[in-house]
Amino acid sequence: MGRFHRHDDDTVHTHDHGHRHDHDHRHDHGHGQDDHHDGPAVCEHGDLSAYDTGPERVLVLERIFDENDHAAEANRRLFEKSGVVCVNLMSAPGAGKTTLLQHTLTRLRDGGCRAGVVEGDIETSIDADRLEGLGAQIALLNTGDGFGGECHLDAPMVARALTRLDLDSLDLVMVENVGNLVCPAEFDVGAHRSAMVYAVTEGEEKPLKYPVMFRTVDVVVINKIDLLPHLDFDLGLFEANLRQVNPRASVIKVSARTGEGVEDWLSWLNGA
Repeated sequence: MGRFHRHDDDTVHTHDHGHRHDHDHRHDHGHGQDDHHDGPAVCEHGDLSAYDTGPERVLVLERIFDENDHAAEANRRLFEKSGVVCVNLMSAPGAGKTTLLQHTLTRLRDGGCRAGVVEGDIETSIDADRLEGLGAQIALLNTGDGFGGECHLDAPMVARALTRLDLDSLDLVMVENVGNLVCPAEFDVGAHRSAMVYAVTEGEEKPLKYPVMFRTVDVVVINKIDLLPHLDFDLGLFEANLRQVNPRASVIKVSARTGEGVEDWLSWLNGA
């Protein structure tokens, strides 16, 4: 995971790993190329020479990212044609994205905002089922169904999901990305803004350990603040670490369990 990534100047950087993967993950982009679970490059089990880097490999990765970026631009044009704002919502597994979305969709429905959700997960409809009945259109994307079990959503996947939403009847689309602190940040899906949910149970050091994710987002929603009295989490240290990586990101403190701070999150969404 994270074997290659793009820097802020969009150059592609590759890493040699000394381990092997026991799986073969591929994307169905309709162009016949195979994709690794961290991005679109296949990881073959066997000879470690498959991990060799070189100019040919870098060119392949650049072409794959370029294709994704073209698809992302097409998604953005589609959103803009329909007058829809799109927000890409990311987090580690269990940080509370879906619970926050439940509060969000209820408040948006009551406020007259017409919302849709692209719900991404590797398997099951568990999270999508939790969002049913809250007034939003839901398009489920299982990356284990024809996408090789990818650990992220990319622009072509989101484009496929958008065909199942009536965009002309929506004001806002939220993409609930696959739970992961690395891969989702590397792929533009066509969103106008990016947000991440971060649980206080994850520790203060994660912005330094996973800088690509924290550097990518416009807002960090610090969730589960109702647990602070029971933890030794240093909120000030976390925010200082975040500022080292992304000094421009907004910070919103919420408890998706109790609803505390959700109004601040909704205010940010309203300005997205």
